[in-house]
Amino acid sequence: MSNPAMQAFDPIPSIRRQVSVTVAPDLSGVDKAGAVAVPVDATNKDARVAGLDREALSAAGFDAKRGQTLVIPSAGEHVFVAVGLGSGETVSAALVRDLAGSFARAVPRQLHLAVQMPASPTALTPREFAQAVTEGVLLARWRFFLGKGREESLLDSLLIAGPDEAADEMREGIRIGVALSRASNLGRDLANCPATTLSAERMTAVAREVGPGAGLEVEAFGKAALIEMGCGGLLGVNLGSAEEPQLIRLHYKPESPTGRLALVGKGIMYDSGGISLKPSDESHAQMKNDMTGAATVLASMTVLRELGCTTEVIGYLCCTDNMPSGTALKLGDVLTMRNGTTVEVLNTDAEGRLVMADGLALSVEDGVDAIIDIATLTGACLRTFGVDIAGVMGNNAALMAQVKAAGAAADEPVWELPLHRPYRRQLESSVADMTNMGGANAGSITAALFLEEFVDGRPWAHIDIAGTGQLPAADAWRNKGATGFGTRLLAEVAVNFQRAV
Repeated sequence: MSNPAMQAFDPIPSIRRQVSVTVAPDLSGVDKAGAVAVPVDATNKDARVAGLDREALSAAGFDAKRGQTLVIPSAGEHVFVAVGLGSGETVSAALVRDLAGSFARAVPRQLHLAVQMPASPTALTPREFAQAVTEGVLLARWRFFLGKGREESLLDSLLIAGPDEAADEMREGIRIGVALSRASNLGRDLANCPATTLSAERMTAVAREVGPGAGLEVEAFGKAALIEMGCGGLLGVNLGSAEEPQLIRLHYKPESPTGRLALVGKGIMYDSGGISLKPSDESHAQMKNDMTGAATVLASMTVLRELGCTTEVIGYLCCTDNMPSGTALKLGDVLTMRNGTTVEVLNTDAEGRLVMADGLALSVEDGVDAIIDIATLTGACLRTFGVDIAGVMGNNAALMAQVKAAGAAADEPVWELPLHRPYRRQLESSVADMTNMGGANAGSITAALFLEEFVDGRPWAHIDIAGTGQLPAADAWRNKGATGFGTRLLAEVAVNFQRAV
């Protein structure tokens, strides 16, 4: 670190923490200080929790609305938490994940938690139920904190009680849930880490630390290599930075792969806007997380081997700062990208598409079957969908369907915007092949049209997580701050990938 006042914090603390998640036939294994979740259906007037009937629960303000919780101290060994199921709700994985997160959040000081699998049958298998509970609890209990209490335990154990005949299925669900939660929390750690600590070169170090153990080959290309490779997008955006750029290539190759998929992530480690300086408002104060796309690609790929993924996956993390200085990229400059396309820069704050263009072009050279890119790309997408839904655009209906299905399964929803090609004329330049900026309207679409220029007609989907990458307040298993949105979605796509037709 050039400034000794800036401590080099651990950028990935969550993967150092171990939580015991087990299966038992009953709740006898819960620690005496533990908390037990008791789901309550709003339509069940005979429900009781810790000896309290519905009338007593209602008097305490508990109406069993979806996600509502009531902590009930008891004279016995456990704290009980009534968790509302809502009225007439279908018991889906998303509901169980939400309720498990609400339960874990309702008792923040309890380090031993337990959940009883419902006795009555539901649409979920024991494996699906256990996976959703595990994810909800572990994701809700994640915390990235750099103060004096950063070493405190956030959770020691989770016990899921169910019948003996379902134990093996539940253990498999727990195994998957633990793996996906760990990956998602890794992505959250990286996106929350201060930019001074997590430079592009430090991102390479993280990839080298976590990649090999997950079966990933890791290569990194610095400034000199990028010059030889002709990656003008990354080099151009990096011009104003004191830190070198890094193009990090991850490779997961199973035996007898059933397909080849490329994932490209925007890795702007800090986005000041460059010469087109951002305003100093609350939203732009979070620009340390403009590398969330790269974080989710890395995080999702660390879990592929554990999930038994048979798809060969190549990841490109396109990492650099975007800073103003005497050497910074200027308006009117023309960059030559990896595939030879020249781009006139009309706005240095439209930099994410520049660095990803090089990653997309390299993915084409890898001869993959399909490409998915993910980025905190446009404020227009945030204004369109808010913080709950990501935008998605692409050139292939079959691939788009896979991305949408993966988002639904992970409860990381995406919504398709039209790739309206008449808007491509907004990117025309009089001095280069194209500009990096469209008009005042349809910013998410013109950004996607820019990216499409670098996929050479291959099946491709672009996920814009500008809104979903950051939450202003906690909600069920979703924490305030960087969300890790896209990590479980990308893993789901890779595991179930089918060559697009």
